[in-house]
Amino acid sequence: QVQLVESGGGLVQAGGSLRLSCAASGRTFSNYAVGWFRQAPGKQREFVATINWSGGVKTYAGSVKGRFTISRDNAKNTASLQMNSLKPEDTAVYYCAAARQSTTPQAPAAYDYWGQGTQVTVSS
Repeated sequence: QVQLVESGGGLVQAGGSLRLSCAASGRTFSNYAVGWFRQAPGKQREFVATINWSGGVKTYAGSVKGRFTISRDNAKNTASLQMNSLKPEDTAVYYCAAARQSTTPQAPAAYDYWGQGTQVTVSS
């Protein structure tokens, strides 16, 4: 079992930045790939970014590539999502998830554990 807790969401103006954090507890965090997903009202949950167990492989959705950066610190059992140049269309609840895989899956169904989510609102 892995418990995940997100933090760092909030309200920001377009063009601004936020840094989301994901704190993990339970099983060995470094055994898991970590993904960030988001869900806007009335929309399906969508992939944002994922990072493999070592941090050496990162994959981003096209809509955030070049603006968002995913990272992890296995010694601290944390993962982060640095979000720059935010746009109103980035508004959503952001979720951290963990998958016991060596790859970097993009499908929500591949993830075994989820956090409760943190709200990000970008005003125009």
